[in-house]
Amino acid sequence: MDKIVRGIAGDGQIRCFAIESTQLVEEARQRHNTSPVVTAALGRLLSGGAMMGTMMKGDSDLLTLKIDCSGPIKGLTVTADANGHVKGFPIVPQVSLPASPAGKLDVGRAIDLGVLTVIRDTGMKEPYSGTINLVSGEIAEDLTYYFAASEQTPSSVALGVLMNKNNTVKKSGGYIIQLMPDASEEIIDTLEKRLKDMEPVTSLLSGGHTPESMLSLILEGFDLQLMDEMPVQFYCNCSKERVSRALISLGTKELDEMIKEGESIEVNCHFCNTNYKFDLEDLEHLKKVGKQ
Repeated sequence: MDKIVRGIAGDGQIRCFAIESTQLVEEARQRHNTSPVVTAALGRLLSGGAMMGTMMKGDSDLLTLKIDCSGPIKGLTVTADANGHVKGFPIVPQVSLPASPAGKLDVGRAIDLGVLTVIRDTGMKEPYSGTINLVSGEIAEDLTYYFAASEQTPSSVALGVLMNKNNTVKKSGGYIIQLMPDASEEIIDTLEKRLKDMEPVTSLLSGGHTPESMLSLILEGFDLQLMDEMPVQFYCNCSKERVSRALISLGTKELDEMIKEGESIEVNCHFCNTNYKFDLEDLEHLKKVGKQ
């Protein structure tokens, strides 16, 4: 089961998050028909976004992670809420690249140079927004740098997606370990050494580790206290009704143009790749509603 666990350790000097996201990343792969390297990139961003979403307080708060890049993938967008709902899409779903020198999917090359923008919409007049230049395009390192540069929170982010031979998702997940402002030098040093020697996330998950046991392994001896866990899923709140409202908001002139063309239209949701079809009768009805 896909889930996120959250905890604290080191007498509150460390906070931690871990996720297993295999099913949600496989659903994203199916919805967007992504090639393996794009699945890996989108899967990492979905996992990171889902964990970061749970850092928000309000039920209606929304987090958006947006990568604009020069690599063949062109860009990725993920949004997440505080309750384990996450969705996302790549600009280019099919990218084919040789493996990296380490024999892995070359996410860094697929993304290449670019910027990461993090937007937190908490219902205030202006959403909080922070932008950084990508440091590697590998996503985990970029999020680690974002936390340090934009939020002044020393963090270690690890994310991974492992594919089966048939290009379905075998394992996906990750963790975020963050030091609180009062963290002692001793804790910082010990944690740095341990994280440096830690196996990759995909190795841990393939070896049978769960989000809980990953955190137990990393934070052994730090009196880890798991606070809660929540299910996490690929979830899109689009619907024909929402798309209808968007079409009505275009105005009667735009709807008239569509009707004059004499053909039904299809509207696609970027996030979940669902198509909504509106025939001429539907468009006439929306025009009437718009005039009321």
